[in-house]
Amino acid sequence: MTDKTIETPIKPRIETPRKTKVEIPVKPKLELPIKPKKPISEKGFEELIKDIEKRLNIHLSCYKVDYIKRRLLSRMNSTRQENYVDYHAYLRKTPEEEEKLRNALTINVTKFYRDTDAFNLIRDVIFPDILKSRKKIRMWSAGCSSGEEPYTYAIMIYELTRGVTAGNVILATDIDQEILKKAKEGVYEKSTLDNLDPKLVVKHFEQLPNGKYKVKDHIKSMVQFQQHDLMKGIHASRDNDIVSCRNVTIYFNEEQKKLLVKLMYDALRPDGYYIMGMSEYISKDVEHLFSAYKPIYKIYKKAQELK
Repeated sequence: MTDKTIETPIKPRIETPRKTKVEIPVKPKLELPIKPKKPISEKGFEELIKDIEKRLNIHLSCYKVDYIKRRLLSRMNSTRQENYVDYHAYLRKTPEEEEKLRNALTINVTKFYRDTDAFNLIRDVIFPDILKSRKKIRMWSAGCSSGEEPYTYAIMIYELTRGVTAGNVILATDIDQEILKKAKEGVYEKSTLDNLDPKLVVKHFEQLPNGKYKVKDHIKSMVQFQQHDLMKGIHASRDNDIVSCRNVTIYFNEEQKKLLVKLMYDALRPDGYYIMGMSEYISKDVEHLFSAYKPIYKIYKKAQELK
């Protein structure tokens, strides 16, 4: 008997074909070219400026043209007006736009104790020197905006005199009636007090339920607010120990800057101090009116003898 090998037939292995991911080509998106904004036509600009000066009683010819156009563009964008002619028509028929435009043209950003090193020098050296010789301080804070600067000066004087406010007068002026109302109210966001010593905040401010801070009456009584237009070339106060006009001339043209320096000169007593903003300067044509006191902090003294 022979052995027979029985071979079991091998079933063919059938592999299920793998699913392959078919990538369907995506048509690239057609990107439309970005159209640059067309420059605004100068048509109607001069007429608009003349009307604004008449309506708002602001001498815009003293401001830099680029600055004026930037502020106008801001209002034109807000009111969706495409050119000066359209905006002029909108201004004529929309009385409430006048105040918004005034605010845009005279806007100023400030806070308490701005430029700390400069204010430290005023507090530690200049104010004490004046008080030694005169026993009181008379000063003009020009372009005071919402009041942070003159209130800062008032707090420093109050601390130096230990609460003697009689005779210490700070005249604070600005062209903007609305901003002066805010200054008189003396209510501020907490962020504007960041540079103040917390002890001074507790002493001279009242915290309101809404989280804001209000200047207390003993400091308010030291500051007199008044509307005044520097562009008219008339000083609001004379015989001042100090004139502080900070971060105002940055908006003016060169000729007006010179006139403003002369105005500050006339408003000061002999040996009076002129305080400017950190980015401002005195033109060579009028630098003889003042001697350098601390030019790094933009503080000058009235020249005794004119060259």
